[in-house]
Amino acid sequence: YCYARNVHEYWGYSAGLDFEQKIIVKQNAPQLLRKFLMHAKWDGTPISISGNTDCYQPAEQKFRLTRQLLEVCLEFNQPVGLITKNAGMLRDKDIITEMAKRNLVFILVSITSFDEDLRRLMEPRTTTATQRVRLIRELSDAGVRMGVMLGPMIPGLNDHEMQRIMYTASQQGARFAAYTFIRLNGAVKWLFHQWLFSNFPNKAQKVWSLVEQGHNGQVNDNRWGIRMRGEGPLANMIAQQFKKYSKLYGLDTGRWALDSHRFKRPGLQGTLF
Repeated sequence: YCYARNVHEYWGYSAGLDFEQKIIVKQNAPQLLRKFLMHAKWDGTPISISGNTDCYQPAEQKFRLTRQLLEVCLEFNQPVGLITKNAGMLRDKDIITEMAKRNLVFILVSITSFDEDLRRLMEPRTTTATQRVRLIRELSDAGVRMGVMLGPMIPGLNDHEMQRIMYTASQQGARFAAYTFIRLNGAVKWLFHQWLFSNFPNKAQKVWSLVEQGHNGQVNDNRWGIRMRGEGPLANMIAQQFKKYSKLYGLDTGRWALDSHRFKRPGLQGTLF
């Protein structure tokens, strides 16, 4: 279901098996980030790491690029948001904790299902939901601002787990939440269709129909602000449920209040604005 699959086609690979087997590594990413942060007009506005693909996927064990990026952010006091499905983030607990002391980081842990059979089918090579919950607990106990991402919500497959996921995350220290409604853009449409009908033949048509209902008869929407939430009665119902559980479990606190005023370039005194 991952919308990032289409980016692989931009690089000349397929959105199917190539996306899973051929990993593109930007080995000079830390150097590029450092160069960017040195721009005179940059003011330390919070940035996001892993908005497209998981920055703690298995390749990170070898390349350690995410850690190097965080080291650069810490050096500059550059605030950053992270999202992951993998407990491998704990390898960087030391630097993340130090950033949290300066109010420079928040983290979203993505949990889509507590059904392990479904999780293995939807998200192979990711850590279990139980491990992700422990990740929330451990980093929250260390003073890190933690949240839970329910993404994507797939009607007929995992939307019924919304309350359980949000309650469990809140009990383990999550203080904010976010969600997305499944969006099947580009090549992902037929990849998901094939996956759905192969693995869930008895309810695939119903699920597909529900996804269409969530986008007013389509399975994709390119409109900013709508494409990740859906539109119509079904999408509105899921949105209302999310709002209800967010308030009920104390997950409606802000997540963007990071401290940009600490930002400074190495070798310069104080802030630059």
